[in-house]
Amino acid sequence: MSLPLQVGITGGIGSGKSVVCKLFACLGIPVYNADSRAKWLTNHNPQIIESVVSLLGKDSYTSEGHYNTAYVSSLVFSNEDLLKKLNAIIHPVVMQDTANWVENHAGSPYVVKEAAIMNKAGDRNALDYVVVVEAPLELRISRILQRDNRSENQIRAIVKRQVSDDERRMVGNFFVNNDERSALIPQILKLHEIFLSARS
Repeated sequence: MSLPLQVGITGGIGSGKSVVCKLFACLGIPVYNADSRAKWLTNHNPQIIESVVSLLGKDSYTSEGHYNTAYVSSLVFSNEDLLKKLNAIIHPVVMQDTANWVENHAGSPYVVKEAAIMNKAGDRNALDYVVVVEAPLELRISRILQRDNRSENQIRAIVKRQVSDDERRMVGNFFVNNDERSALIPQILKLHEIFLSARS
């Protein structure tokens, strides 16, 4: 059985990637959330745990065995070399996990992979297409204020650390406008038809 087409969904924080992915899921399309899956693997994969502790010390995990995000962040985000080493531990495991997941969904016409950071289709990934979800910055900030326990300053700092909208547009094959004025469902249905026809 041949592998399904692989479609990446990306966008800035608060753009609505998760909502778009839920709509694809409603159409029966399998969805892989790379960021949440990476968190799960970081907490449960013995290879990652051993390597992270070796790199950053035993305080990388709490006494209950949970990944100590605050501690790790305090070490790596001011140290580019450490961050690269940490990514080199986690990313290959996530990539292999993704590949296994795609194989398990070989009967699907296409699958969707959601991630905040994404290269162009075919650029160091197995993606066939990338869909960029877009929304105005102020709308994105208001959504996150309602959703998360974060201040506006914290949100703007996160946005600054992420790639810019212009950079993100350069990786996209398709774009979804999630500004709450343009109807979302017709855009997803149109993409669904495109991906189905690309597979046939």
